[in-house]
Amino acid sequence: MQSSNPSRTGGRQETGHSRHPVDDRPHHPDDDRRLLRVILAVPMVLLTLAAAFFLRPTISTRPDGDWDQAAYGGIEPACALSVASAGAVGALRLSPSVRRVRRWPWAVPAVLLGVAALVRWLSSGA
Repeated sequence: MQSSNPSRTGGRQETGHSRHPVDDRPHHPDDDRRLLRVILAVPMVLLTLAAAFFLRPTISTRPDGDWDQAAYGGIEPACALSVASAGAVGALRLSPSVRRVRRWPWAVPAVLLGVAALVRWLSSGA
C-alpha cells in the first residue's frame, strides 16, 4: 500500500536516517549565511579588541611597591574588564546561531587574552 503523502526525498531511496530539510537545499553562492558570517564576526572582533585594549594597561602598569595601591587599583578593574570581554566572546561563540557559521579559531585570540588577564590579575597580589 502506498502512502498518499509525497516523499520528501524527491525520489531518492531512504537510507534509514532522517536528514534535516535544510541539508537537502543546494548550496547557492548567494546563500544568506555569508552575510550572517560577517554580521556575527563584528561583535566577536570588537569584543576581542576590547579585551586587548583592557589587557594592555594591566601588562604595562608596574606598581612601585606593596604600598602602591593606586597601581593595584587600576590593574584589578582592567583585568576584570578584559576577562569579561573575553568571556563574552566565549559565550557568544557557544550560542547555536554563531556555532553554525563561526568556528573556534575566531574565539581563540579572545580566550588567550582572557587567560592572560586572569593570570595577571591573580599574580598582581591585589
